[in-house]
Amino acid sequence: MTREETLQSFSRLLDIMDDLREKCPWDKKQTIESLRHLTIEETYELSDAILKNDYNEIKKELGDILLHIVFYAKIADELKAFTLKKAIDDLCEKLIFRHPHVYGDVKADTEDEVKKNWEQIKQSEKDGNKTALSGVPNSMPALLKAYRIQEKVSAIGFDWEKPEQVYDKVKEELSEFEQEVNSGNNEKATREFGDVLFSLINYARFLNINPEDALEQTNKKFTKRFNYLEQKIKDKGKTLKDCNLNEMNVYWEEAKKL
Repeated sequence: MTREETLQSFSRLLDIMDDLREKCPWDKKQTIESLRHLTIEETYELSDAILKNDYNEIKKELGDILLHIVFYAKIADELKAFTLKKAIDDLCEKLIFRHPHVYGDVKADTEDEVKKNWEQIKQSEKDGNKTALSGVPNSMPALLKAYRIQEKVSAIGFDWEKPEQVYDKVKEELSEFEQEVNSGNNEKATREFGDVLFSLINYARFLNINPEDALEQTNKKFTKRFNYLEQKIKDKGKTLKDCNLNEMNVYWEEAKKL
């Protein structure tokens, strides 16, 4: 497909958006607030498609998200807040400014050098984030937020030097958590458990493991094994409540072997 054909398809989408906003009762009623939760849902559906490595589904979900982008821009244009053209122009300028190793004379030969330059440039921008961490969304899920916090502070030099140091911190936090569990202080134990998770996420980052992906793989593995266990028990004419843990564990071990 040529660039011209792609632009024609995008232009068609803009025309359809104009029609829907004018003629469809549902589309006419929508606001940026009413679309927000739907956008979040579409983003998670894209994430699921990516985890499945299903390119047909990825294509569909990207289309849904593109619709939302055009929808937000259409509403903003109606309110005289900004236009889609302005959003695209601003994005282009930002990308050029933040890639001086491509569009300027800055040298950055590795991914780490690019990431460090990116964060430093963001801090220097006139309209950029005021602090190193102010760009991390408050509503981001806690695990992902911890990972992004660690990435951002690392990019400006606040980081451990070796993975071994981070693992020592994991063991230290585990020990402190155990002490609070043994003391029976649930409030302090909760705080220490958060420290354990934060340090484990940091260790994963040092090992180039995405903790979100790792946890989701485990979720899927557990679900698959438990579904096998549950089906086997149903095949015996029983329910989970009819079985003790030892009986369930027999099928669990079968699922692990499969």
